[in-house]
Parts: sequence; structure tokens; C-alpha cells
Amino acid sequence: MLAMSDRVRSPDAGPTEDRMPDSPLDFDLLRAFLHIVESGSFTRAAERIGRTQSTVSLQIKRLEDGLGRRVFDRDGRDLRLTPEGEILLGYARQILTLGDEACARIMEPEVEGVVRLGTPEDFATAHLPNVLARFARAHPRVSLEVHCDFTVHLLDGFSRGLYDLVLLKREPQGPGGGIGIWCEVLEWVASPGLALGPGPIPLVLAPVPDVYRKRALQALEAARLPWRIVYTSQSLLGLQAAVRAGLGVTVLPKGMIQPGLIRVSGTHGLPALPATEVVLYRASGSLPRAADLLAEHIVHALEAEVGCPAEPGACAELHMAP
Repeated sequence: MLAMSDRVRSPDAGPTEDRMPDSPLDFDLLRAFLHIVESGSFTRAAERIGRTQSTVSLQIKRLEDGLGRRVFDRDGRDLRLTPEGEILLGYARQILTLGDEACARIMEPEVEGVVRLGTPEDFATAHLPNVLARFARAHPRVSLEVHCDFTVHLLDGFSRGLYDLVLLKREPQGPGGGIGIWCEVLEWVASPGLALGPGPIPLVLAPVPDVYRKRALQALEAARLPWRIVYTSQSLLGLQAAVRAGLGVTVLPKGMIQPGLIRVSGTHGLPALPATEVVLYRASGSLPRAADLLAEHIVHALEAEVGCPAEPGACAELHMAP
């Protein structure tokens, strides 16, 4: 039996028996839609996918015509999602992720080997579990070795050939190279029950050489605010538990503020914190096919999940709003 989408018109069929129309949820249209959402403009989206702005505009027109709904509100330079666009956004990410996973599983089912990935603990616990799980389902014969450490240690190990890939945070003016994935907006975070009075600001931080620790202390010194470190832990969960207990203030990415913690940025004179840049480094030379596939998967999956791709110079200019 033919599915409805496979029906063909017989010689004697009337106009109502034509083939069912194609779905407006074409992969290319959905990718253009996501690129616009993530970059914030038609122009930047066109640059990222190597097409003209007029081509991208036509893709969105086809998408909107097919859905019979507008997905963007355009008001001068402002570009906002319509309610229908917000609904489509979640589905578009799921559709493209599943499509990429299916293609990888079907087209390259025999890829195998070991991939050594280095990453900070907070990435491994907050961003990577679902990303790596999808990769493992698509490539069941690939073994992943994930090692968590501070950025400085990861870079040292990477230079000595210990990793095929490292996903890490760095200063925007730091070492060159790598694939920029997103900019992390950093926030001052505390327990709702913490009462900050006069005197040094109590800090809950990871030990040297943590990037967030460096950001916090540099910002406080520049603002001439006194501080004291009351709790130190290498563990992200340990830091969050200490802050939740009311021991002090810490610095976390905006997307990692858990229940029981609140943003206190802009209060008590706490200074703005520059964003950090998140990048993926690939070992020089020819990587195994499994490592190549994981690198592509991480970049595409995290850009879609986080929704704030890093563009050249963007992190250097991005500061937290008070």
C-alpha cells in the first residue's frame, strides 16, 4: 500500500487527487531559520552559511508561506520571534538533531575507535551529557575517554598529545586557533539568604588556575572592592552547595544558575564581568575519523543548544548587563 505522501495522479484523476504537498519543514529552511535566530540577523546568518542575504530571506519566505504563519517580526533593525516562531524553534532543533543523528547512523555505521576529549568539569556536567549521548547512539562502536581538568592543565596536556580534542574556556585575547562556539556571560551568584554587609566580600571559588576565579578577582581589584576567599573547591557541585548554604558569593555562567541560587550581579557594588570564550581545539595533523565526527557533532550540537555562537571579537566586547 502506498503512503499518502507517495500517491500519484492517475490519468483519470481529478485535481483533488494530486500528490500531497511537500512539508514546509525542509531541513535547509530550518537550518536557515536557526542560523538567523542564533546570529540575530539575516546578514550574519547569510555570512555563516555562505549564501547571500537575499537567498536567506527567500528561504524564510518559503518557510513562512508553507506554514501560513510569520516566524519573525521585523521592526526596523529589531528582529524578534513571533509566538509561532518560538514554538518552531524548539521543534527545529529537535528535527535537525535527529536528522543528523539518523544520517550519521545510516551513512557511517562502521566508524570505530577511541576519542580522547578534555573539558572542564562544568561543561562535562552541564552541556555535554546529552551531546555525547546522542553521538554514542549514532556511533556505538566509538569509545569516548573524557578527562576533566582546569583549562590551563588541559592546554598543557593537549600540547603534549594527550587529547584528540579539548573543549575549554579562554580569555578572548588568549591563545589563538580553535573553533569558537559561544560566549559565556558570567554572573555573580549567591544564596537568597546571604546578607552582604560592610567589609570584604566573601567568595566561594575554585582554586588557581580557574578562569572564573581570575575573572572575579580581577574585577574586584579593578573596582577597588575588598574581598576574602572563604571556601575553595575543585568541584562544581561543591561550590554550588557552599553558595547555596550561604557561605559567600561565586561566579557562574548565566546558564548554570541552579535552583536555590540567585543572580546578585549589579548589587552591593559588584562589578560587571567580561564574558569568556568557549572554543574547541583539534589536535594537529590527521585525526581519526571518529574524532573528526565528534568535533563536528560538538560544534553543531552546542551551537544549537546554547544558542549564542561566538563570532570573532564578540566575546571581547560582551559584558554582563547590570
